[in-house]
Amino acid sequence: MSIARSLNCDGRHGAGLALAVLLLLLPVLGGQGLNLAWRYERAAVAAGQWWRFVTCHLVHLDAAHALLNAVGLALLWALFARAYSWWQWGLALGASIAAAGIGFWFFSTQLVWYVGASGVLHGVFACGCIAMLRQRDRIGLIAAVIFAGKLLYEQWQGPLPFESADMVVTVAHLYGAIGGAAMGLLLRGRGQQLY
Repeated sequence: MSIARSLNCDGRHGAGLALAVLLLLLPVLGGQGLNLAWRYERAAVAAGQWWRFVTCHLVHLDAAHALLNAVGLALLWALFARAYSWWQWGLALGASIAAAGIGFWFFSTQLVWYVGASGVLHGVFACGCIAMLRQRDRIGLIAAVIFAGKLLYEQWQGPLPFESADMVVTVAHLYGAIGGAAMGLLLRGRGQQLY
C-alpha cells in the first residue's frame, strides 16, 4: 500500500484534500475586507446577513490561523477520509456548521464575532471517531477518549495551555463536535453497522 493511499491522499481523495485546503487558504487573499464581510457577527446576522453562519468557517484571523486549520484538516483527512462517502461527509460538515450557528445564536448570545474552521474540524473529528468506534478500532477508542477529554477541559478550564485565551472560542469546538457526533450516529459509513 502506498503512503499516499494510507494517508487518504491518492486519486480523488488527494484532489478532494487539495480542494478543501484551498477553500481554507484562498480567503486569506481577500484580506481584512473579506474577513469582515464573512465572519460571524451577531449584529450583522440580526440585520439579515445569514450567510455569515457559513462563511465564518472559511475566514481566519490571519494566514497562520488558516494554515493551522489546513494542517488540522490534513491530519483529520489522513485519519478519517475513507470512513464515509463524499455526500455523507457533506452532511457531517453541514450538521457541524448548523450546530455552530444554532449554538452561537441561541446559547452564546454574548459572542460578538467568530472566524475559523476549528468548530467544523471538531465536528469532523467527532464524526470520524464514531466511524472508528463502530469498526471496533482501538485507535478510534483512544482518539475518542482524548477528544472527549479535550472538549471537557475546554468547557471547564478554557483553552488548552498552549492556546491564546482571547483567540480561541472553545464553545465553537463543542458546538461543532455536537453536530458532527449527531450526524455520525445517524450515518452508516463504509463497512459499518448501525448500533
